[in-house]
Amino acid sequence: MSLHVALVGPDLFAAFHDFARGLKECGARVTGVGATPRSKLRAGLARHLDHWLEVRSPFDAAEVARVVGAHARSRPVDRLETVEERLVEPAAAAREALGLPGLSAASAHLCRDKPAMKEALRRAGLPCAESAAADSTRALAAFAERVGFPLVVKPRAGLGSQRTFRVESAVELERAARELGVGPGASVAVEEFVSGHEGFYDTVSIDGEPALEFASHYYPSVLEALSDRRLSPQIAATNRFERSSYDELRETGRRVIRALGIGTGATHMEWFFGERGLKVSEIGARPPGERIWDLYCVGNEIDLYREWGRALVAGRVEARPTGRFATGSVQVRPEREGWISGYEGLARVRDLCRPWLWAHATPPPGRRTVGLEKGYLTNAWFRLRHPDYDELRRLMDAIGATLHVRATAARMPRPRARATSTPRLRTS
Repeated sequence: MSLHVALVGPDLFAAFHDFARGLKECGARVTGVGATPRSKLRAGLARHLDHWLEVRSPFDAAEVARVVGAHARSRPVDRLETVEERLVEPAAAAREALGLPGLSAASAHLCRDKPAMKEALRRAGLPCAESAAADSTRALAAFAERVGFPLVVKPRAGLGSQRTFRVESAVELERAARELGVGPGASVAVEEFVSGHEGFYDTVSIDGEPALEFASHYYPSVLEALSDRRLSPQIAATNRFERSSYDELRETGRRVIRALGIGTGATHMEWFFGERGLKVSEIGARPPGERIWDLYCVGNEIDLYREWGRALVAGRVEARPTGRFATGSVQVRPEREGWISGYEGLARVRDLCRPWLWAHATPPPGRRTVGLEKGYLTNAWFRLRHPDYDELRRLMDAIGATLHVRATAARMPRPRARATSTPRLRTS
């Protein structure tokens, strides 16, 4: 009899539809749980669902448990899963209420609450930045006095780099506190600023051990990229992960997964490497954003979404990464906020990367620009693959140096054509 999986929140983003597909292709019965009426589900999701349970809010653990429990009386549910960062804790609470296996509420909390996470990692002897929770400007000032500037201040359960501040002084610290609403009932995470190269380590793990693992790199760091629109930020997924230079990262990542009690599912760990060696930034019990898994799929000629589904359904994976290609994503920002007016160097960029290009977006003139804080797959972006990692980086550097996205503050006519070309993934 096929495993029955309740997938919470697959309607929140189109990027989540492939996870429903992965489960379905591995033989699972898939019940989606979300706030969207069934009649309004996107076709890319609906075709992979056996059932749809509508709830007022997927963030309400009690409601999700109640609705899924009622459904399970006639169709027993074996697992309850989510791939949405903000739903990790509610899903864990619903899972425990239903008595289902999977990530515990305690582990989910550690994966979301950054100060608690780092305290657990320090207890396990893992290297990470000095950090604390602070619910007042006095507590923030005391941490700054003890650790020194610069510091990083962010929500305790923030998503990626959203609402993250690097502060260099007491004045900037107070400003960040105001922005984040520090005060009675509002707590933030404050950390020492760790300089160095930034990247991430991603896995599909089974019973706490990585069955598939990958590494990617940011160029430059996320906070630096957010601070200057003249930069063309890159994410590069290496095809050299089996080399000994990654041994420490692999071992540290595996220890982090075990220390936080993450069992079967996806993990996404951010890290820094600098003068003080390797430091763990944070880990999530979910896949990375920015469709990073697509980079791994294309570079390794696998369907990672299907292997994730197989890990949950069968407790194993079958495909093995080939490492044939390094893959990367580079974004070129408009010169200002407003409306895109045109491109300079686009024909040259297309000629340069045509043999290696597998997805891109070049919004037409008249399209409203998107703010830098919205991520790496906005405005103009290009995704490449190349058998040599260094050549991949050279190509992405060339794109950033060659292409200029012009924008005007004056509103332009609405575009008539669609802007994005994203071919269907072709994997073995």
